[in-house]
Amino acid sequence: MKRSWICASIFSVVATAALADPIGEWRVADGTAHIQISRCGQAICGKIAWLSEKGVDENNPDPRQRKRSLLGLPILNLKPAGDNQWTGTIYNAKDGQSYAASLALRSEKVLLLEGCVNGTNICGGEEWTRVR
Repeated sequence: MKRSWICASIFSVVATAALADPIGEWRVADGTAHIQISRCGQAICGKIAWLSEKGVDENNPDPRQRKRSLLGLPILNLKPAGDNQWTGTIYNAKDGQSYAASLALRSEKVLLLEGCVNGTNICGGEEWTRVR
């Protein structure tokens, strides 16, 4: 009986550790892109790994960057902010703006992203689904 309890405890710790890791590929809410999240030192970073339609960063405020491909574009830079949560910035290529961002792992397959206009309470959020 004691051995079963120890195995169950170890499984619980391993399952919790897996939950606390957003590293992988995620489908955005509208299904038009996948974001690859990886480690960047103590932080996590995200880049566009797949797009339903190819495009360039045409809305970037820097005219020199408006012809760069969206595929491979870094959009997330987040630092740990507690259990299963990260905060930092996200770049939105649809409007060429960067926003304050928070990311929370809701389950092994669901990630909640929230972006806010810097210095305001104007925010929006969506759930991403794990692809890999």
